[in-house]
Amino acid sequence: MTQASSTNFYPVILAGGRGTRFWPLSRKRRAKQLLPLNSEKTMIQETVARLLPLAPTGNFWIITNEDLRVPILQQLPDLRPGQVLAEPVGRNTAPAIGLAAFLLERTDPNAVLALFPSDHVIFDEEKFLANVRSAINVASSGPNIVVMGIQPTRPETGYGYIEAGAAAKSGELHVIRFTEKPDLDTARKFLAAGNYYWNSGMFVWSARTLAEALREYLPATASILEKIAASYGTADFDATFAELYPKCENISVDYAILERRSAEGEGKSGIFCVPAEFGWNDLGSWTALYEHRCADRTERQNIISSADSFTLHAEGNFVHSDKFVALVGVNDLVVVETDDALLITTRDKCQDVGKIVKYLDEQQLEKLV
Repeated sequence: MTQASSTNFYPVILAGGRGTRFWPLSRKRRAKQLLPLNSEKTMIQETVARLLPLAPTGNFWIITNEDLRVPILQQLPDLRPGQVLAEPVGRNTAPAIGLAAFLLERTDPNAVLALFPSDHVIFDEEKFLANVRSAINVASSGPNIVVMGIQPTRPETGYGYIEAGAAAKSGELHVIRFTEKPDLDTARKFLAAGNYYWNSGMFVWSARTLAEALREYLPATASILEKIAASYGTADFDATFAELYPKCENISVDYAILERRSAEGEGKSGIFCVPAEFGWNDLGSWTALYEHRCADRTERQNIISSADSFTLHAEGNFVHSDKFVALVGVNDLVVVETDDALLITTRDKCQDVGKIVKYLDEQQLEKLV
């Protein structure tokens, strides 16, 4: 395979999540990736902007859902409507990225594509671009799969882990195995070992490599995706997509391909890890956003988004409200107000906010989700 140029590189951005742990600000039609949580730009606008040095606008693909397709096109007016695909139903990451691979395999034999989440924060964008370029070079040099690994800073049980082995010639690391969301004791062992990385969810591979892997490990789903890809650009595409895509297996690319391929052994699987040097935060909850915005955690400061506020004997609180906010004698609270809802919880319970959305779904309280 020839070395990929910018015209052969295709960023694929997954933007179909609901961001339920950011309720009540995040909703079906205004999900986390469409919110300006990190800057004046929304999360998906930041994601596209940081990748533009690597690929022309016409090479971007966004995979989302029907609720978010129109808002995304409004936020990304430089993309053609055909570049934003709305899944008829969610089928996890393997069918989503697989569809992009089969589409590109038909049109560009040298295509290298990369999977990016739409809602992560990158601290050093120059180092990010350098790391992605390294991954592109590895992916375009053979039937290789590259994952961006994050150096762990704590024994986190909510992330998948990559066990890295020896370095390859150009500096990337051979991958030994993947482990999904270990228990706390195992996560502590991984942190102490020093050769484990968090799985960032950012993968790079050629369209041909990914398509062949899907044909090997998910043959039924691969056949469906090829039929959908063959109809792209025709009058039958929407109907074909709606009819066939729900028949795909509901499985992540990690389980479908990476874990199975890594079982072939270090040096044989063709899976490599590029350790990230750019600083990363997946902003998975209100607590993560508090920590991201907190300039000096040792001072246990309050993060308050209202125009004016008063605090007395109050520390470590996060408040999002348009009203005047007064905090007296309370610590470590998260308070988020919208026009129709009010969330009050503590920073250590923010992982449970998604359960509120589950309850609202069960009660069919559509106006609140």
